[in-house]
Parts: sequence; C-alpha cells; structure tokens
Amino acid sequence: MSARKTTAMTLSGVLALGLLTACSTGDEDPAPAGGGEDEKTTLSVVSLIPGSEQEAFDAFDERGAQFEDLYPNIDVEPQEYEWRATTFAAQLAGGTLPDVYEIPLTDAKTLIENGQLADIDAQFSGLDFADDFNETLLEAGMGEDGKVYAIPAKSIYGVALHYNRELFEQAGLDPDDPPTTWDEVRAAAKAIKDATGVAGYATMAASNTGGWQLTAATYSRGGRVQQANEDGSYTATLDNDGTVGALEFLQALRWEDDSILADTTLDWSTINQAFAAGQLGMYTTGSDVYTSLVETNGVTADMYGLTAIPVEGDDAGVLVGGTLAAVNAKADEATKDAAMKWIDFFYLSKLLDEEQAVADAEVRFDNGQTVGTPVLPIFSRDQYELSLEWVADYVNVPLDQMAGYTEVMFDQPVVGEPSRSTQETYGALDVVVQAVLTDEGADIPALLDDANTQVQALLDEG
Repeated sequence: MSARKTTAMTLSGVLALGLLTACSTGDEDPAPAGGGEDEKTTLSVVSLIPGSEQEAFDAFDERGAQFEDLYPNIDVEPQEYEWRATTFAAQLAGGTLPDVYEIPLTDAKTLIENGQLADIDAQFSGLDFADDFNETLLEAGMGEDGKVYAIPAKSIYGVALHYNRELFEQAGLDPDDPPTTWDEVRAAAKAIKDATGVAGYATMAASNTGGWQLTAATYSRGGRVQQANEDGSYTATLDNDGTVGALEFLQALRWEDDSILADTTLDWSTINQAFAAGQLGMYTTGSDVYTSLVETNGVTADMYGLTAIPVEGDDAGVLVGGTLAAVNAKADEATKDAAMKWIDFFYLSKLLDEEQAVADAEVRFDNGQTVGTPVLPIFSRDQYELSLEWVADYVNVPLDQMAGYTEVMFDQPVVGEPSRSTQETYGALDVVVQAVLTDEGADIPALLDDANTQVQALLDEG
C-alpha cells in the first residue's frame, strides 16, 4: 500500500465532500482478509457495554459463531467493554484490554503517538477494499509514518437532538413536529417540566462528555473552540460567542426555567440511562445512540424521537465523530492477522457485501436488536444507501420518528472535533458546565477565560 500523507483531522468541508461522493468499491464481492492458519489462535474482542440486554449478547454470540465457522482456527472470546479516556492507559498497561477494541476517532492520533495501538498496516493492505474508504476518515487512524493503526469501522455520527415522544404528548407538544431552533428547544423543555414535573432537557457534564456536548452546542451556534494556524500551531478559542451562547442557554434553563436535569455526574452512559427511565425530555448526543439505547437500556420505539440539532448563525455546523477499531499494542503477528479478519467480518463486510449484510441484519432482527439506525457513511453515500436496500426487509427502527434528522443528515455542514488536546479541552469545559449548573452566579466569561488559558498552555506544549 502506498503511504498516505497524514493530515490534521478537521473533518469539515473535506469530510462533507467525502460523505456525499461515491467511492469506487468495484463490482466484485470483497473477500475476507488473509487465509487459514495451521495453528489455533484465540482472539479476545470487544463485545458490548457492561449491562447490555441479554438479547444483544445473544446476537453478538451468534455472529461470533458464524465467524468461527468461517475461520475454524480462530476462537473468539467476547469481552464487555466501554471506552473511557481516563482509564484506557491503565487498562492497557494492566493487560485487561481485549485484542480488538474500539476507540473514538479523535483519540487515535494521540494513542498512536503514545505507542498504544498496534501497527496493522500490513493486515489492512490485504483487504480487497482498502482503497475504498473515505480517505479523510481513514487518515484519522494513520500515524505520521503513513501506516494504518486504526480503521473506521463501527459508525460515524453527527450530533443530533433526541427526545421522548411520550413526554412531548403529555406536555401538549406535537412529537412529529420537534424543535428546530434553540429557542424552541427551551420552550419545549419548559412545557415538559411545567406539565409533567420531569426535566425537559439534560446535558452531560462529567468524564469529558460535558465538554464534548458543549463543543457540539458551540458548533451549532457558529463557534469553534480552537483554531489551526498556518505555522502548525493551535490557538484556544473557548471564549468564543458560540460557547458563551450555549452556556447562557444552560444557565437560563437551570436558573430561570428550572427545566434542566441539574445532575453534574451525567456522562454518555448515565444520561442514556436517565433518558430510558423517562427522567428527561431531550438531550444531544450522536445520531447512532438509538442502537445503544435498545441494546443496553431497553428503550422501545414508541417513546423515541430523533431530530437534527438546531444549526444557527454563520459558520454553524454539526459536530461529527465516530468509532475506530484498533488492535492491542501487545498483539503478535498471528493475533493481528486474526484481528483483521474479525474487523473485516464483524464491522465492514456488512457495509460492502450483500450476503454478509443480510446475515448480520437477520441475526440482529431475530434477537430484537436494531437494524437501520441512521449513521454517516464510512465509504460513500451511494454504498451506504445500497447497503440499506439490501436489508430493507429487516429494518426495524422507527424511521418515521427519525425524519427530522434523516431528511437533513446529508445537507447539514459537518465539523470535526478539536484536532489537538481533544480530551483535555473537553475536561476543561466539563468544569465550566458543572459550574453553570450548580452556581446561580456563575461568571461565564471568567470561567471560559480560565479554561482557555489552561488549554492554551497544553496546546503550546504540542
């Protein structure tokens, strides 16, 4: 494979173009990477988030059995797993991570630089469709040496607004006409709280997820939290008008309307739990979260709605992110070979091969798991839409209740997560979100000035 130039991940206009332009996948069916081995290989792989529904584990195990039938010399050992930036390094050092695990798109560069991901370039080159990936997405998992260390595999999402249709109805709101502006979100949140006593809105605030969603809210208002300079340096811009506006929105919901769930411990997992339990009316997160809500939290279609995050003002856009598949840095060559076969089979083949797409959809459908949750394409829009046609008979997500998102998902401008000191930026913004939710007199400009100084120092270190 020819080396590809590694660029800073901005995932802005280039990604938008890549999502809308077809890649040349070819007419032939992609074959699994590599051949058989003479010796038995045991491969531990990430399965599901701890606490997921039994039906989700059953569906995973069935696909694992199909893989072992295809590769009888590989034994798959599922391992429950949930990515946490704050514990990953300790898990790796302690030997508790599986051979194949999932990482956020924006963390790949740092993990590669730290030597925490295996070089899987040779194995990747064996894929028949290695040249068909959206190039900008693929570069997220490449090192400065031009080699591949992680592969876009699970899903690419745009941040969207998720809402409880039942609470909308109880508040006299039309669940088929969800909010399209931030003012309408605020009004709907207050209506839900006034009518039902349930918080109309919630935000993540802990484990760097508060900063993640504050960044998404910033983008939706036209702001940015950092700027790339021509000389290769970065400038922190956390004190921009978009971030101020997003924090003032939270401040108003908390201290004027009393319509927000003022829980500063909420992160990606616990806010999903609260939503599933009917403790909040609306929140923002990745467009693909319905799958996890069903698999892990037992959410049913009747209560769920999905719509686009409001996008307002000049340069406003949607934060886009995703999940990459990576291999443990301690893996030997045999394990890396087996890992690539698993990544090909479990994550990618269903996007490119009709037989595998149907096999995966059938297993998920039979076990009551989601088929057809909206995501953005790993390869191309044309290939994505073709893969949905293959499994149309199995699609079981409430697409009519997701129209507010799916009707605009390819039209909204997308913006990548911060390219440098990503998690540190989010952590600094967590503190600001928590202060706004707990202190009625929180000084937003002062809080952002302190956070900006802290992050700039990290950016200056390189």
